Amino acid sequence: MSTKMQGLFGSATKIDAENEDNQDSEEVTADENDSSDNHDDTDESVSTDTPALKDIDGPHYSIGIDLGTTHCVLSYVDISDPDADEIIQEVLSIPQLTAPGVIEEKDQLASFLYQAHEAEINDGETTLPWTNEPDYLVGEIARNLGTKTPIRLVSSAKSWLCHAGVDCKAAILPNEAPEEVEKVSPFQASVAYLEHLCAAWDKQHPDTPISEQDITLTVPASFDPAARELTADAAKSVGLDNAVLLEEPQAALYSWIEKSEGDWRNHADVGDIILVIDVGGGTTDLSLIAVTEEDGNLGLTRIAVGDHILLGGDNMDLALAYTLKAKLEKEGSKRLESWQVQALTHACRAGKESILSDEEADNIPIVVPNRGSSLIGGTLRTELTRDEVDSVLLQGFLPEVDSDAQPAVNARAGLRTTGLPYAQDAAITKHLAHFLTRQINAIDDIDGISLADNASFIHPTAVLLNGGVLKAPRFSKQLLSVVNSWLDNEDAPEARLLTGVDLDLAVARGAAYYGYARKGKGVRIKGGTAAAYYVGVESTMPAIPGMAPEIQALCIAPFGMEEGTSVELPKDEFGLIVGEPVGFRFFGSKTRREDVVGTRLEYWNDDELEELDEIEITLPEEDRKTGEVVSVHLSSNVTETGTLELNAISNQNGQQWKIEFDVRDD
Repeated sequence: MSTKMQGLFGSATKIDAENEDNQDSEEVTADENDSSDNHDDTDESVSTDTPALKDIDGPHYSIGIDLGTTHCVLSYVDISDPDADEIIQEVLSIPQLTAPGVIEEKDQLASFLYQAHEAEINDGETTLPWTNEPDYLVGEIARNLGTKTPIRLVSSAKSWLCHAGVDCKAAILPNEAPEEVEKVSPFQASVAYLEHLCAAWDKQHPDTPISEQDITLTVPASFDPAARELTADAAKSVGLDNAVLLEEPQAALYSWIEKSEGDWRNHADVGDIILVIDVGGGTTDLSLIAVTEEDGNLGLTRIAVGDHILLGGDNMDLALAYTLKAKLEKEGSKRLESWQVQALTHACRAGKESILSDEEADNIPIVVPNRGSSLIGGTLRTELTRDEVDSVLLQGFLPEVDSDAQPAVNARAGLRTTGLPYAQDAAITKHLAHFLTRQINAIDDIDGISLADNASFIHPTAVLLNGGVLKAPRFSKQLLSVVNSWLDNEDAPEARLLTGVDLDLAVARGAAYYGYARKGKGVRIKGGTAAAYYVGVESTMPAIPGMAPEIQALCIAPFGMEEGTSVELPKDEFGLIVGEPVGFRFFGSKTRREDVVGTRLEYWNDDELEELDEIEITLPEEDRKTGEVVSVHLSSNVTETGTLELNAISNQNGQQWKIEFDVRDD
């Protein structure tokens, strides 16, 4: 009978700490002759005419793709002339259906997929410039149709990619849809958005197909290795084999650098700690980037990232929906059904955006579909007010809290419906306070930066905001005010706000600039892995009633391990089980910075290591017996793409087994 391991490998020998192979990180600093000093600042206005191409070898463009929770954006930089003195960067206008038979061009592709009923769409009404019959309805038409029939709408596919409790390649979306609605996987939805972007590009640039360009695809800094691998696989499935991954907060900072037209050095000093706060449709992403001096030049180093927090604009829309639900029921309406709450949530999203973008808008009519015989008789009507938006969103999501505040953790019910693991506490400021307190030691190894003795949290000196939620001035003002109140209480200087980026387009623009910087033409941020990663090693011990074998955590990638580097542990011998199902346990730490490759932990505190999703897999026998234990040593690799790989190598003949990070238990 097959058995399931609780660890990853059986331990065979003790690690020789004196011979740990610690991979040095690549040092990347700013170029004082950064060619971003002068460049064209064209932005949203994009011509569909392909410019005259130079006779060049290699990619013509560096393309950045923001595969967002609620919107996707594609930006590009011309890299055909290595001697050019200016950056020519643009944003692709994306043709998409906004209603049956209606095509419009927009800078953003809404990250929604709609499974239409056959009666909703007539023949010829889904035609796009590159196909008469697209496989899926994506973009603005999906969001618009989904507002009326939310049970057919796929949303937040990106958030599902990082859900450890589901098979991301299984057809599970729309979540809780009835059987008659065809479902797709989070992975396939992501592929559908990328396919639309690729087709739009190739239609407008037939001489420079996207598969032949440099591609940078952005992901949340907090994405785990499995989610990164799934994102990379989605890119490969549409022909983007050369795509690399970049953390979204870094991309936002790259955009700020590019937008500054070379003036960024006048707004950043050695010793600065830049706090990047990215609040998008589905997630809150936090990062700290230090400004250092390296060989006389300014350098940028990402020193910390936050947890994967499913908290953003979607939560705000839902909060407003439940506020209006209570108001409708108080006014005498029957209890709203779940599908009506979904429709109300989409209506609140549009109402919220109208109020936050228009200072003249105080009341927005909200119409909720109802079961009735006539169109008018079958609707419920209410309104969303500015006071409701301010009270629910500002007080609920951005409250004034102390710097030592922590997000509330509530006891969970034993049974719950399937869905995304949303943050339990909606207060973004609490998550931010916890992050800054937890990362107080993030600058210990950074020369030239120190904290005051009385500091209880790391003190940012500058703040860069990103994400559609923070476009609202009152939100950004409130967030900065809370951070500065914490600094003032510890007699630290106020953090200044870095401005000048388009919060909707910054991530894609920054990703395109990153590809340009990789050619040696601009400043690069030193980053590497956003956490230290460990694999569980099960100890060999006699059976003891009621006691499972002890698990040790072996460091396979230290914090900051750079892309394109690898390391082997040839003197560490392990037993690898092949031919039967086994469980591989992985851990991550965003605070243990001193661990190097090969460090083995026998015990750790709950706040030091976070267990990631367990991977279940059957490794091929390769002419061996089922259940045979093979003597192996390990090698780890952070690919140029930005994904983590782990390989077990036979000590007898060099045969290798790769542990796939995108394999999850269903």
